[in-house]
Amino acid sequence: MIRKIATPLLIIIASLSACKQEDTSPLPILGVKEFINGDTVYHKIPAFDFITQDSLPISNADFTDKLYVADFFFMSCPSICPKVKQQMLRIYNRYEDNSKLKLVSHTLDPKRDTPERLKMYAQNLGVETDKWMFLTGDKDEIYDIAEDYFVSAYEDEDAPGGLDHSGKILLVDSKGHIRAFAEGTDPDDVTVFFKDIDKLLAEYEWQ
Repeated sequence: MIRKIATPLLIIIASLSACKQEDTSPLPILGVKEFINGDTVYHKIPAFDFITQDSLPISNADFTDKLYVADFFFMSCPSICPKVKQQMLRIYNRYEDNSKLKLVSHTLDPKRDTPERLKMYAQNLGVETDKWMFLTGDKDEIYDIAEDYFVSAYEDEDAPGGLDHSGKILLVDSKGHIRAFAEGTDPDDVTVFFKDIDKLLAEYEWQ
């Protein structure tokens, strides 16, 4: 009888101990890696040049020694974009005072989402433009770089708003490597995503 009681108890204790142990392994670098001349080359976001909601030029060089969270949207989106933006706003509020982390939202509708309209959009959200940047630019370049983020985006007249795209939110390190992602339409997934952000930020605390 004692043996029957002790065994489940030991299992519970072991489970609790395992839960308390923090996963100290670094976040993986996502994407296909190549081996060139004996070196491992990881997937990364290529160099880019876009325009912010303040009509200022911005490139990947502006994120040196910074981490950033990225997503793709368009202002007239009637489907998933408002849900994703609510989750991006959660991230903004949580890390507003952390200078190591930025937020970047790429519009998929540069024709209508001008810098002026994007600035008004940011103001309506109540966010600081040096923390959360809304980017526009050449349409082909935006759609090309969406592929580098592993974000599906294409024009479809049958889709809500005429554009079909995924709602992924992605965490990018200072070298342009994608380190984690979440489904921006799933608040629970974004809550788990906080842990990934915290882990990567901890790696940069000494820098």
